[in-house]
Amino acid sequence: MSQELLNRRILVVDDEERMVRFIRLNLEHDGFQVVEAFRGAQAIQAIRDNLPDLVLLDVMLPDIDGFEVLSMIREVNSVPVIMLTAKGEEDDRVRGLELGADDYITKPFSPREMVSRVKAVLRRAESLAGNISGLIKVDDHLKIDFDRREIWLDGELVKLRPTEFKLLYHLVQNAGWVMTHDQILAKVWGYEYRDEPHYVRLYINYLRQKLEKDPANPIYILTERGIGYRFVDFRHPNTSTEPG
Repeated sequence: MSQELLNRRILVVDDEERMVRFIRLNLEHDGFQVVEAFRGAQAIQAIRDNLPDLVLLDVMLPDIDGFEVLSMIREVNSVPVIMLTAKGEEDDRVRGLELGADDYITKPFSPREMVSRVKAVLRRAESLAGNISGLIKVDDHLKIDFDRREIWLDGELVKLRPTEFKLLYHLVQNAGWVMTHDQILAKVWGYEYRDEPHYVRLYINYLRQKLEKDPANPIYILTERGIGYRFVDFRHPNTSTEPG
């Protein structure tokens, strides 16, 4: 494991002890620390007590379902969350992402897939590669400070989750240029997510809801039909900014 991910603490939440043991063994083998919880209320307490770097959260819990636990987490904490869902339950996966999950893993899953997803989400949350920094003034309404990780819209601070921030970072870094769906997936989520194009659409929508005055007619994050997305070229203001 790369040094920056060594000893990261993972909270595993599942009511099946055999599943928790299986996950623990494989995560510890890769150098992670593991905290266990078997109920939703126990998970909330474990987050307060242990401050995990990532949560693996099963949807089906005996006291509070995983979606409610996720909502409770998101009210107070931006810790990355990976949902564990039953095979074929697409509605569960979409609902989890809409509530603020960073990813999902479908049961049954291989140890290799699980560890790969955990590492990818941790890297996404903890690092931003690239060469833009400092305060960027997009226009009189929107300002972005990549050093402080702050976004200001009409003088008010906008809160972004780690994945939303990283997506915005890469769009702004390539302002004026079209980024394809595949390029965005590779940059923001990693190459192992190349078959998950709905992630891009979902998180573009999240950003528009937070940054655009009229998300249905965006002026910052523009759609290039059938290709991808383009952030308005604020460095060359004469560039067309037709709604996308």
